[in-house]
Amino acid sequence: MQLTKAGYRLSENINPVSLCQKYGTPIYIYDADIIERQYKRMINAFDVPNFRLNYAVKALSNINILRFFRQLGAGLDCVSIQEIELGLRAGFLPHDIIFTPSSVSLEEMRLAQEKGVHINIDSIPMLESFGAEFPDVPIGLRFNPHVYAGGNRKISVGHVNSKFGISIHQIPHVLRIVEQLNLKIEGVHIHTGSDILDTDVFLAATEILFNTAREFKDLAYIDFGSGFKVGYKEGDNETDIELLGQKFSQRFKDFCEEYGKDLTLMFEPGKYMVSEAGTFLVQTNIVKQTTAAVFAGVNSGLNHLIRPMFYDAYHHIVNISNPFGKKRIYSIVGYICETDTFGVDRQISEIKEGDYLAIFNAGAYGMMMASNYNSRPRPAEVLVYQGKDHLIRKKESLDDLLRNQVDIEL
Repeated sequence: MQLTKAGYRLSENINPVSLCQKYGTPIYIYDADIIERQYKRMINAFDVPNFRLNYAVKALSNINILRFFRQLGAGLDCVSIQEIELGLRAGFLPHDIIFTPSSVSLEEMRLAQEKGVHINIDSIPMLESFGAEFPDVPIGLRFNPHVYAGGNRKISVGHVNSKFGISIHQIPHVLRIVEQLNLKIEGVHIHTGSDILDTDVFLAATEILFNTAREFKDLAYIDFGSGFKVGYKEGDNETDIELLGQKFSQRFKDFCEEYGKDLTLMFEPGKYMVSEAGTFLVQTNIVKQTTAAVFAGVNSGLNHLIRPMFYDAYHHIVNISNPFGKKRIYSIVGYICETDTFGVDRQISEIKEGDYLAIFNAGAYGMMMASNYNSRPRPAEVLVYQGKDHLIRKKESLDDLLRNQVDIEL
């Protein structure tokens, strides 16, 4: 969303205030033009013979978003059997889906195998169990590089205390299992975490994976996960994907020449694809001054966008009803009966009751982490593309909250 002379606008000059009035608030708006831009940026950044982007479904799994990625040419990265099912229903073929779960049951792994998708295994016990049952099924291995990366300890997943992946120090054990069970290893994988601030740390982790890949002689792909950072506020650092692609492409081609064949380079971006495309729109219920602060209370809360409370995440907030008003300092808070804060001491154009506020970078892990806490319904979702807006999820009703509850007589 950009500030123009006419106020804040989505792509193709769509007025977000008109969408608030049309669909009501709170509401998630996704700008597909931005998704397409991000996808093309990554595709164009890497110059290797075989390249594959698998969109991380967990970031935003509305089936219409998945279909849009299929039209763009992406594959899917899934972490649950339900995400696999969504991908198949969205029209993806099994070989376009890679399954990289953590701490799931063997039964779930069996179901994934039945679907025919690619499978990454992230623990030695699962490697032994799955390998013994399906020795002829090609599999990938997810390794933990013991590299601390990511913008928050809760989203850094490649460090020594992380539950994710097989430790690189356990490679001799892995090789013994592979040999004993005569397993077919088709790929190796790492993911260090989201919001990586230092690309050199990411590149260091890739060298660890190259060293790991040398231990397996018949690979088809190397998957470097993602974690590329997007900017959350003006002047914020973000991954220079073009520079990274330029540096990394040559290194990957050199490795493939050393390995003896052109492997497929894979990434699994989620946040990088959809974060900037999403805006969460809310309406102001009350403006309340206390001895310590001025609060703008809105018709949503951590039940709809938990990232500020869960990760201490910063989301830029603007008043789209009064874009050019005098700046005042507000704390933006929600209607949930908890400490429920979207932003503290923000300079925002003067807010009045009824004004619409836009919370930026809400496309990734916004609606996906929403809940019905305080018995509040989850909001609607709208996709805008090439000047048109499309309702892609209805706002929930009380009937939806009661749908799976069972009435009993006591």
